[in-house]
Amino acid sequence: MKTQDFFAKHPVFRHEEFAAFLTETGTGSKKTREALLAYHVKTGHLLRIRRGLYAVVPRGFRPEDYPVDPYLLACHLTDDAVLAYHSALQFHGKAYSVHRRFPYLSRRVRQPFSFQGQAFIATPFPKSLVKQQAEDFGVETRNHAGGEVRVTSLERTLVDVLARPDLGGGWEEVWRSLEGVEYFDLERVVQYALLLKSATTAAKVGFFLEQHRDALMVEETHLDTLRKHVPKQPCYLERSRREPGKLVASWNLIVPPAVLERAWEEVA
Repeated sequence: MKTQDFFAKHPVFRHEEFAAFLTETGTGSKKTREALLAYHVKTGHLLRIRRGLYAVVPRGFRPEDYPVDPYLLACHLTDDAVLAYHSALQFHGKAYSVHRRFPYLSRRVRQPFSFQGQAFIATPFPKSLVKQQAEDFGVETRNHAGGEVRVTSLERTLVDVLARPDLGGGWEEVWRSLEGVEYFDLERVVQYALLLKSATTAAKVGFFLEQHRDALMVEETHLDTLRKHVPKQPCYLERSRREPGKLVASWNLIVPPAVLERAWEEVA
């Protein structure tokens, strides 16, 4: 029954979580642990996703047919995984379109992992956050599908997807998704943007907030704070692509016409 209690609270779990649980209950020998896992996999109570990672199979499902929740899975691929970028947008219900690619943050270097037609992409925490021991800024723990996930807040996600649009689904997806959010704590947005210590990111965030000044109730103080950190030389909105565009002088950003004019919007 103790094992069943663990399974009830951990729909997806890592081997070390199960080992810690057994140790706490006084049955932590390696032989016992491996025997229990092997038994439950054999009887169809558990699905072995990959080495050291398991999902509990509910009654009425066969292991090979059970769709494992991708958010729980992503958050257990490493012991410090955090849903981020488009994964966070999607988890919060703000993604413009549904993706089957789930980026997550982790200090652990991992190869991309695919399971049940979904791709899980490990991305390191920004170096500036690591140096400041601020990796958990804006990280929330949420109850989900019978377990827990760690996910970046909407405020942190706004900054993250502007900094890394490639992990947010591209500019159209980023813009449309963020425009679906009714409210941001703008003090937190600015605070996090400055934590990243990236002039280009500060400019991107300022540019986005300025474009949505009325909808998001952006105050001049928010913009002024960010303007103090803009690049000294003009920078491309996305450095890796260096698309031709128009210079937005107040932010020293070269913005592609497609973004500046929202080319994806239908002509009325």
